[in-house]
Amino acid sequence: MKEKNKISVITLGCSKNTVDSERLMNQLKLNKFDVVHDSDDADSIVINTCGFIEAAKEESINTILSAIELKKQGKIKKVVVAGCLSERYMNDLRKEIPEVDAYFGTEEYDGIVKEFGGNLKYELLGERFLTTPKHYAYLKISEGCDNPCSFCAIPLMRGKHKSKPMNELINEAFSLAKQGVKELIIIGQDTTDYGIDLYGKRNLAELLHNLSSIDGIEWIRLLYVYPSHFPENLIEEISNNPKICKYIDIPLQHISDNVLKSMRRGITKRRTIELLNTLKEKIPYLTLRTTFIVGYPAETEKDFEELCDFVKEVKFDRVGVFNYSVEENTVSFILGDPVSEEIKEERKSTLMEIQKEISEEKNNRLIGSTLKVIIDEFDGNNFIGRSEKDAPEVDGEVIIESAKETLTIGQFYNVEIVDCNEYDLFAKTIYNKESQ
Repeated sequence: MKEKNKISVITLGCSKNTVDSERLMNQLKLNKFDVVHDSDDADSIVINTCGFIEAAKEESINTILSAIELKKQGKIKKVVVAGCLSERYMNDLRKEIPEVDAYFGTEEYDGIVKEFGGNLKYELLGERFLTTPKHYAYLKISEGCDNPCSFCAIPLMRGKHKSKPMNELINEAFSLAKQGVKELIIIGQDTTDYGIDLYGKRNLAELLHNLSSIDGIEWIRLLYVYPSHFPENLIEEISNNPKICKYIDIPLQHISDNVLKSMRRGITKRRTIELLNTLKEKIPYLTLRTTFIVGYPAETEKDFEELCDFVKEVKFDRVGVFNYSVEENTVSFILGDPVSEEIKEERKSTLMEIQKEISEEKNNRLIGSTLKVIIDEFDGNNFIGRSEKDAPEVDGEVIIESAKETLTIGQFYNVEIVDCNEYDLFAKTIYNKESQ
């Protein structure tokens, strides 16, 4: 019986993993393997794992065990595990789940391709097999992180900060634009540190400026901005460059000086507020997204109340909240996990309830206004789009009823906002399709 060589790549975790999987899948295709979406149609499975927090680790382990069960049933022949969990716990995994055929760490494309009998095409490593809708793609500009955050295991899995050379990123972005990508979403463990290792300075602003000159790219969105070293020229570039979305994802994690110090965030409450005020002042119509951790070992009830007051005062546009996860070999591990899961959940719910009211208030203000949106999909009844204010997968949507007009996925339109709920907007009237 002829070998099918059908390989399914399962991606878990964040958008950085998505990019890694897309590079791997392209290399597999270059080696004439069939890359399939459905594991039921594959004879081999590669699992790109996440090992960031406890919930992500559990998901990764369960996915591995499910693949092993398929192998036991004879439905697949090979299971390969890669990514962050494998990087962090490879010896333990080999001992506990020996049925896996091979384990690899992060970005070990060469080893994985060779495991299937192929050879890595180094000169084409920047090319990707997109798994996102073809009109947007993530651009990973760096790997690893140099920040000393006490709670974070990323440096254990991804290593020190390593910027990708600017010319390689420009070439990658050109390639993406040729595939029809209109929105670049800039990612990295810490995007503000871009260039400091290669060029001796933080030159994210220069990179964004160069990316904006690429024909076909209309939106550039910035994620994972570290607050303690925000470059001044980056503020100017975001403000003045029409292709850069007036949107910044800036994970703050907390606001209490007591907690920030224990977290080793390198910034105080006062400096955080000064930065946010500067961003709002110098970037008109800015959308601010942030994330917070609740239940950190040093977080008292007073610290949490201070965080709640801060969220009420600043009125962020988008907020994500995560429960603290104790991680071995991190600095905060010695602090234990004194805050119960019940209290963590209560604090998370409280904070999200505050944000829900803020979000609904902000959405109500948009009723009657016109927004430029990009169409992501059609769900059978409505077209689903996003405005400049929304990143895919993590933010809200613009739901467009369009009985008369047929919209095109991946195109931009101007729409009138007619209603809203806490997180999504509803639009009915289509004014015109914008020139592409």
